[in-house]
Amino acid sequence: MAKINVAVKIGGMHCAACVRTVEKTLSAVPDVISATVNLATEKAWLTVNRLPDFALIRKALSGAGYELIGVEGEPEFAGAEMLRRSQRKQFWRIVVGFVTGVLLMSAMLVGNALRVNLHFVQLLIATPVFIFLGWPIFRSAGIALTHRQLNMDVMYALGIGVAYLASLMGTFEIVLTHEFMFYETAIFLATFLSLGRYLEARAKGKTSAALQRLLDLQPKTAWVVRDDKTEEIPVADVIVGDLVLIKPGSQVPVDGTIVAGSSWLDEALLTGESLPVFKEVNDKVIGGTLNKNGVLQVRAEQIGQATVLASIIRLVESAQSSKPPIQRLADAVVTYFFPVVLVIALLTFLFWYFIAGETLLFALSALIAVLVIACPCALGLATPTVITVGVGRGAELGILIKDGAALEVASRVGTVIFDKTGTLTTGKPEVVEIYSPQLSTDALLRYAAAVERNSEHPLGKAIVHMAEERHIELPEATDFSASGGQGVSAIIEGHSVVIGNRRFCDERRVMIPEDLRLRMQQFSDAGRTVVSVALDDQTVGLIAIADRLKNTAREAVAALQTEGYQVALISGDNMQTAQAIAARAGIKEVLAEVMPARKAEKVVDLQKQGVKVAFVGDGINDAPALAQADIGIVIGSGTDVALESGAIVLMREDLRGVVAALQLSRQVMRKIRQNLFWAFAYNIALIPVAAGLLKPLFGITFRPELGGLAMALSSVTVISLALLLKRYTPPVLRS
Repeated sequence: MAKINVAVKIGGMHCAACVRTVEKTLSAVPDVISATVNLATEKAWLTVNRLPDFALIRKALSGAGYELIGVEGEPEFAGAEMLRRSQRKQFWRIVVGFVTGVLLMSAMLVGNALRVNLHFVQLLIATPVFIFLGWPIFRSAGIALTHRQLNMDVMYALGIGVAYLASLMGTFEIVLTHEFMFYETAIFLATFLSLGRYLEARAKGKTSAALQRLLDLQPKTAWVVRDDKTEEIPVADVIVGDLVLIKPGSQVPVDGTIVAGSSWLDEALLTGESLPVFKEVNDKVIGGTLNKNGVLQVRAEQIGQATVLASIIRLVESAQSSKPPIQRLADAVVTYFFPVVLVIALLTFLFWYFIAGETLLFALSALIAVLVIACPCALGLATPTVITVGVGRGAELGILIKDGAALEVASRVGTVIFDKTGTLTTGKPEVVEIYSPQLSTDALLRYAAAVERNSEHPLGKAIVHMAEERHIELPEATDFSASGGQGVSAIIEGHSVVIGNRRFCDERRVMIPEDLRLRMQQFSDAGRTVVSVALDDQTVGLIAIADRLKNTAREAVAALQTEGYQVALISGDNMQTAQAIAARAGIKEVLAEVMPARKAEKVVDLQKQGVKVAFVGDGINDAPALAQADIGIVIGSGTDVALESGAIVLMREDLRGVVAALQLSRQVMRKIRQNLFWAFAYNIALIPVAAGLLKPLFGITFRPELGGLAMALSSVTVISLALLLKRYTPPVLRS
């Protein structure tokens, strides 16, 4: 049975422990094989045998303290309205919390100044607000403990619970005295938690902005010509073969071929190409691109989920939900984090109160501070936020990254191998030079093209194409004859014309003057294919044909070499031709006469030397090599073949994209390591401070509410650092 993937939106997750709980909960639902959760996007990708019962999923999540907001394909998949309501509620919690906290502090100061007991006033002010702010926290903590899970809400519930309970006992002088007034601490802690989650939710929304822009490209309706009538219908009702009318300023609703009209199309959000592209009859168009000025009629060929745009969206969503190997470190730490913190908090209390002889008030304050400051939110967000933003930024640049693991491996690549035909070169033979000591260029082309227009050979088509570009009128050819790809002959205006390679000319006993033989050798040494043109058994000229380098090939190779990569060319051509192409591209290492089936073996040979290899191909006949390489990079202009072949797919025929993909991957991994450093450093530095380490040395103590604020800001800091990637442009693309 074929496995399928389904995305769901989940509410209520706040830390890495929540991710583990949700993944475990979802994996236990019938028909769900596995679940992968992205905390940054609050989405879960389910691998299932068949569409699961979403009522069971909703029930399972609810039982674990979380909420199913939406399912992929539903109108409210993003749960936008629900999230807006949640943020409004969180905002008012923050306002009420801060106002109440200020009132409690004012009451305490006034009471101390007037020597009046206002403890009961504080109790009356704090209790309803504490319930309003703390109920979601205690509810989540209770559900987590019921499932034998420790998460952030458990830690926070302990912290604010201890603060409120101590205040309550102090108010009624049950064991504790009036000096144990933590009402404002409890309120501020709950308020800072709400503030952190509010800011975090707003920042998270920005991480998926690139994906949302892709989603916005999908038109809702299309104008279709049926039975000589034009009508506007939902895009979902368009069928393959329909004739779709695309007006100026509207988005292309389907993938297809232009059958009438011409226009400039803006493909920037799909390919990263900033300039509009001119399209005319027989050109392909991609759904989601913007028609700038002309009216087009397009024959629908791919619709709905089969379009390139839909495939890109699925790929980007899947990649954003993936976990690179580096995240295993954070996951491993979180597994043991909460129990360790609980032990540290308890030992802190015992040390200060029973060993150091500090007051019960100080010992309790230190206990609360440790509990609330040691939250692994930043640790849980460090990797997924960067992956989400990085993959989205790549999509904006026309670089499609299939998963987070690809980014991590790409950042460690040492050798880049380029396939030749169709990758480093255009893949289309072109006439690059014409030599004739007897005839003009146009005259020689006139004879050659008149014969070759009856041929289907790629070299012949290249000759005819140049004649058409020069607007040369071609005479009629008679007695046309072709010989197995070796050459062709015909009668033109009474002259016998023979066109072909050297062997074909020798077989026909065509005379080749010495100067032309010398020039033929020079062309061959330069890696060009030579076509002889003979009139009446006498060679009168040569046409050199070559597969041209792509415009950005040399620039891309130079950029890779500057950054320390080893660059190689692999080709099935003979060594002479391959070396000529490599020399023009600036590549020194050449692997020639390698058939497609053996390209993977060459990749293995390099890998045995201990280097990470990136293979760059067009995704058509390079599949084994792309699969064998540590990273397969496909230049495919968004074709289905390309989307399936490589770990990284470049939407543009611009080889600088190879450099950009590697630069982006290094930047993403640098940002992940930076985030993990700050997340670890935050806890390593502040837990000892909260435990009172600085008190004996400098007399510095750390109030619990400051710990709550620091916890909130740590998560926002990590997300903000990740969001810097939204503005990142690889250096190779800045010129």
